[in-house]
Amino acid sequence: MSEILLPTMAAYLPYAAVTAFTPGPNNVLALHAVAQNGWRQGGRVLYGIGVGFLCVMVICGFFCWSLARLIPGVSQILTYLGAAYILWLAWHIARSEPDNSAGRQASFWQGMALQFINVKIYMYAITIFSLYVLPISQNPVFIAVNAIMFTIIGAAGFITWGIAGGLLQKFISNHFRLFNLAMAAILVWCAIELLL
Repeated sequence: MSEILLPTMAAYLPYAAVTAFTPGPNNVLALHAVAQNGWRQGGRVLYGIGVGFLCVMVICGFFCWSLARLIPGVSQILTYLGAAYILWLAWHIARSEPDNSAGRQASFWQGMALQFINVKIYMYAITIFSLYVLPISQNPVFIAVNAIMFTIIGAAGFITWGIAGGLLQKFISNHFRLFNLAMAAILVWCAIELLL
């Protein structure tokens, strides 16, 4: 399995990194929770996000696996839908502006619960599983290992936002257009790679 794990990870890493590090519900919550409440309370929120994130990755991985087994030709359809979604996400990121809404005190359970209504991570998981993982192997252990890897990449994003706190928020607010265009360009590249 190790001979296919690293090439598979290398293929999905650009998409996963852009998705993990761009603004989204997890990153904004992490930034606000740590910046406003410190590491003691904010750390609990980050832990909740991580536990919920892993749960959603496993659920989505085995959902995609089940779908691919029931409808064998679905992988090709999902490839085109996934590429279209990545292009839509690139367009959305390129046009978006920073969210300046104030954070509120959150808990472990709020961080975890957010994962089950966070459309961004559902799309993240379904896109990576259907486009990068399942075409290589439908082995349940391979799917589970990749779910853990997706969680680690996602955690790197929201932990970075938590650590940066107000500093990252200020930088992106001052340079949001350049940041968003760079992230969008990487996503366009990911979509083109899928279709070639």
